[in-house]
Amino acid sequence: MLYLDNAATTPVRPEVLAAMEPHLTRAFGNPSSHHTVGERAARALEDARARVAAVLGMRRGDIVFTSGGTEANNLAVKGIALGAAPRARHVVTTPIEHESILASADYLRRLHGFEVTLLPVDADGLVRPDDVAAALRDDTALVSIGLANNEIGTVQDARGIADALAGRRVPLHLDAVQAAGWLPLADTGADAIALAGHKIGAPPGTGVLAVRGRIPIEPLLHGGGQQRGRRSGTEAVADAVGFATALELADAERADSARRVAAIRDAFISRVLALVPSARLTGHPTRRLPGTASFTFAGTSGEAVLLELERRGVVSSSGSACAAGSDEPSHVLVALGVPPQEAQTAVRFTLAHRHQGSLDAVADAVAAAVAAV
Repeated sequence: MLYLDNAATTPVRPEVLAAMEPHLTRAFGNPSSHHTVGERAARALEDARARVAAVLGMRRGDIVFTSGGTEANNLAVKGIALGAAPRARHVVTTPIEHESILASADYLRRLHGFEVTLLPVDADGLVRPDDVAAALRDDTALVSIGLANNEIGTVQDARGIADALAGRRVPLHLDAVQAAGWLPLADTGADAIALAGHKIGAPPGTGVLAVRGRIPIEPLLHGGGQQRGRRSGTEAVADAVGFATALELADAERADSARRVAAIRDAFISRVLALVPSARLTGHPTRRLPGTASFTFAGTSGEAVLLELERRGVVSSSGSACAAGSDEPSHVLVALGVPPQEAQTAVRFTLAHRHQGSLDAVADAVAAAVAAV
């Protein structure tokens, strides 16, 4: 069985398990406790924080460990917006974002009276920096953009967007959950960056929001004031160490992984398009994540194609795992102008960072699966 749904989740790396093990067994102290065992845990936590900050080009105190990407995005969108209220009551994002961003923005609209601007995207899913600048108002609290889309893999011009915000004192939040391990994250110009551990070989339930210390943020969780008051609760030291280890490994291997996997992806895309007349590549043809190839197959059922692929030993997905079980067409594809009926035929293939070998046999399986439905 070949697993090509790595945008949904990845296996935990052995190096990560080894790094976590002492903090689950021997070095198990509460980092807030003022004794030897607790102080040892606190040192491990701060070391993990510093290691994550180094990869992101931020300061150690900017790092907030979370339960994953969804919490990190919620804390960024709600926390930064509410931290700027009542002066600011406006949030800018796009219609192709992860639901954790869109639902958070809708929460601000429904319960706190914020206005939400959804920026237009082109047929490839790109946002124009000029459109970001044009959407800003005197009361804009936040711009929240996905650095790389989780369904189609399109990569935004983060630096161009950051430059468009220069001098406006409006924070830029990037959802970089899918970008970690594929793209450099240290020079995006972002004020806040959200990451999820299970996309890079750390356990599910681990994540980070890196948010610059100068930005006021209202916490989602109140209590003992841990993590500079930005997220109360006893920190999961083992999770933090595991996350830091996975991020360091992914970043160290990033250049080689991106180059190798992009070549495999491009050959796969070309073969699928040649073998399947109904296939349509979704997302930008070149500004896309190295490991993502997503298609629609007009006249089929995406779910039926997936079942046929699994019968042939290939595991993939119809899009975001967070929307699993939904009968609605992908909101991302609809925003790109794909007709709803065609959007329901979407199939996404996402490769592992360490993938080796040709996908010609997978392309042949795709052709057979489409022909069978």
